[in-house]
Amino acid sequence: MAEIVQQRIEDRIPQLEQLERVGLFTQKEVKSIIKKATALEYKLQRLTVNKEDLIAYIQYEINVLELIKKRRAHIHYQFKREEIEFPIIQRINSIFRRATKKWKDDVQLWFSHVAFCKKWATKGQISKVFSSMLAIHPDKPALWIMAAKSELEDRDSSESARHLFLRALRFHPNNKKVYQEYFRMELLHSEKLRKQKEDLDKADLDLGGYEFSPEILNGKLAEVVYIDATEKIREAEFVISLLNIASIFDFTKDLQDSILQDLQKNYADDSVTWDFMAKRELEAPGAGEELHTARGRASDIDRREERCCQVYEEGLRSLGTGGSSGKPMWTCYVAFCLERLKRKTNVQELKEKRQERMLGVLRRAHDSSLLKENYYRNWLEILLSSEDAEGAAGVAMAATQRYSQSVSVWCLSLQALMQLGSGDVGRLFQDALTHVNPKDSLPLWQLQIQWSTANQRPEETEAIFKTGLQSAITTVAMEMKESYLNWSYSTGGYKKARKTFLSLRENRPLSKGLFTRMIEVEKEQETPKINNLRDYYERALQEFGTSDDDLWLQYIQEELGPLGRPENCGKIHWRAMKFLEGESVGRFTSRYTLLQTGHL
Repeated sequence: MAEIVQQRIEDRIPQLEQLERVGLFTQKEVKSIIKKATALEYKLQRLTVNKEDLIAYIQYEINVLELIKKRRAHIHYQFKREEIEFPIIQRINSIFRRATKKWKDDVQLWFSHVAFCKKWATKGQISKVFSSMLAIHPDKPALWIMAAKSELEDRDSSESARHLFLRALRFHPNNKKVYQEYFRMELLHSEKLRKQKEDLDKADLDLGGYEFSPEILNGKLAEVVYIDATEKIREAEFVISLLNIASIFDFTKDLQDSILQDLQKNYADDSVTWDFMAKRELEAPGAGEELHTARGRASDIDRREERCCQVYEEGLRSLGTGGSSGKPMWTCYVAFCLERLKRKTNVQELKEKRQERMLGVLRRAHDSSLLKENYYRNWLEILLSSEDAEGAAGVAMAATQRYSQSVSVWCLSLQALMQLGSGDVGRLFQDALTHVNPKDSLPLWQLQIQWSTANQRPEETEAIFKTGLQSAITTVAMEMKESYLNWSYSTGGYKKARKTFLSLRENRPLSKGLFTRMIEVEKEQETPKINNLRDYYERALQEFGTSDDDLWLQYIQEELGPLGRPENCGKIHWRAMKFLEGESVGRFTSRYTLLQTGHL
């Protein structure tokens, strides 16, 4: 091992001497580099090499490269790169190859090698790294795309990029992202050739009979990719994504028209198509002079939005306003109207027109029984902000009938009716609890308590608590107990809270929060009773003492406090070590030690 390390260090001597000779490093710094490199080399010669050791070596060598770069800039010395930097770069590449050979599945390690090559190595080296990486990870489309982009951007090789995309499609014949990036690459290639031709035409150079292919200049290769892609992936959304890519390039009008025709012909039964076609109406050119005033611009926007709505209406007629095909169409229509409604404008007429349009579409979608659950919230918000109490109440009731098993819809509707001061709220809570799954009913119980506390007599609120305590659902029962204790304390003070606690302490399931809240209540009194506190802790530990080390520590701290007896701490510690299980024993031991030393 020592001989190998010594040989490698000796191989570095000429490069280090060169660094000292040209004034980039001092003699002391060179000795420091030799010492550090020797230590790192010994780590690499072990029988079992750690990934961290290889990374540490790479990072050290990169730091040396960075320092050389800064020193060169400082002293304005730009010579002898082949003798100074190139050996370091080769050494780093060698270590990277060793690391990626041993840890082939570590994609991040491959990325690090690529990033290093982009900054320090040759462009040819990047291709080699990508080639090795893809041989091991051909199942990852993102790596093929990254490799192809590198060929196009770093090496300016459209041919190599095309070859990589074609290979990628053999492994991933139906991958949308690969096709999208391949399509984009062919358009970029055409754009580059068009620019080259334009520059040559301006320079009026004789090309010796060479001619640029008009088909390639006009994006025919991209069209071939499009045809192949849409034969394999028959989705309107995918076709639209390719159309959006094509629209970035100003020479693709014919291609865009062709894609648009395909979309309208082959995907007329898809709501995505109609949604896209409707939104295209927003991009229509403006009306000249009218755009010079705010009111004129608002009028122009209103006309465009009307044209969008006409397309949506046509889509509804085409797909039908009911059934499975109608629901996504209504969803697109409502989403569009909502997005336009949220846009800011200072023109009141436009605001009112958008709101009117929004309410009309919501009503029609609801009448068709195809309005999505989450849009009822937007509907209620609009009506409440418009102070349309009757309309909001009607929508709230309609929502609960349409989605009678949805907890979120019931909560939304009940909150709206509570805000309106409806007298039917109490009855509706009972209806809600009979319709929804009891396992999901906790938010309804919490909302009912909130409403009852604010609007009903204490006896009625207490009756709701007692009903909730009997729930077979553990989360509901435990939450009701904690809420009942808090309510008792806030309405009847300490005596009522203690009475409530005593009535609940044997009624399982119990939560830790019930005991800790009662401990807080006791300690908030002018003269807390230590015996009561001990009782609460003991009862809590009966339930949670095997796993909750925090409770044991709090009990010990209580005895160390002004009300407690420190001599009890030893017994509590002994019991804790006996009762605690698993990882909680170690946590308790370390925290107890910190407590004894005054660090907790």
